[in-house]
Amino acid sequence: MNIIISNSSPLPIYTQIENRIKETIMSGRLAEGDMLPSMRALAKELHISIITTKRAYEELEKGGFIVTVAGKGCFVAAKNTQLMRESYLRQVEDSLRQAVAGARLRNIGPEELKEMIEIIYKGE
Repeated sequence: MNIIISNSSPLPIYTQIENRIKETIMSGRLAEGDMLPSMRALAKELHISIITTKRAYEELEKGGFIVTVAGKGCFVAAKNTQLMRESYLRQVEDSLRQAVAGARLRNIGPEELKEMIEIIYKGE
């Protein structure tokens, strides 16, 4: 699994791992029933503590993205499309909150911000 973490990110490492795995599942690169690397193997690959990978996997399981089968490992859970959509919406909403806060600090009004979003969305 190709997970890149950043020590300079404000997000904790376990959250970065969780987000990368979620993105991989939601994009379809990991399908229902696919096995994830063991916590130990992922920790070794990323040069981090196994406790960090354990926390990321626990969060993914709480969110319904993976299931743990005792003695077998962790697997991608059956996709709940509504759950996936809600997760995407939360991520976009968080990003938009940050953008709005930045716009307010720089006296950029809602119309200008809306125009920027439309331009970015269209890929111009």
